[in-house]
Formats: sequence, C-alpha cells, structure tokens
Amino acid sequence: MSANTEARKNTYGLEIIQWFMVIILFIAAIVGNYIYRDIVLPLRLLAVLILITVALSIALLTKKGKAAVAFIREARTEMRKVIWPTLQETLNTTLIVAIVTAAVSLVLWGLDGMLVRLISVITNLRF
Repeated sequence: MSANTEARKNTYGLEIIQWFMVIILFIAAIVGNYIYRDIVLPLRLLAVLILITVALSIALLTKKGKAAVAFIREARTEMRKVIWPTLQETLNTTLIVAIVTAAVSLVLWGLDGMLVRLISVITNLRF
C-alpha cells in the first residue's frame, strides 16, 4: 500500500511539472512574440507555432490531456452516428418556422392594437 501511495505521489508531481511547463511555454510564446516584434513576422510565427506545439504535446501526456483526446474521439464517433437532415428537409423546416413566426407576430400585433384601443377608451385618451 505504501508503494502504491508513493507511485501516486510521483505521478501527481510529474503532472504538476508537466502543467507548469505547458503554462511556461504558452507564456513564453506570448511574451516572446511581444518582445521580438521587430523580427519578421514569418519567423515569429514559426517560433510561436513551435512553442505552442511543444506545449500541447506535453499537455497531451497528462491524464487530463489523454482524457480530452478520448473525449474528442468519442465525440467524432457520435457525430458519425447522427443522421443529418437532407437539404430539402432543412429548407422545409426553415420555411415552416418563418411562416409560423410571421403568423404569431401578426397575431401579437393585432392583440397589441386592440389592447391600446381598449385602454384608450377606458382612460378617455384619443390616439
């Protein structure tokens, strides 16, 4: 049991070091891009891309990084299972929604007009 606890502590310490390195690399990319703004853009862009790639590679080695990759894979699998509507179904649904929206707005406009007239009659105001 002691060896298991020791292994967990070592893994936890390694995780902290990895996340610290990721944060440092992202900060280095941002600050380096600002400090070396006099250097040509393609060179700065290359340096920033390398730093971000290394940071993401380190992040993917952590438990949370591996969980994120697994989540993305599962999400892609689920997206493939979805039966997407055809163009005709999409257009028909959009048309129905537009017609219903217009009809409801006309009904509400009519109710509003009647309520304004009713209130003006009750309060003896003339519009």
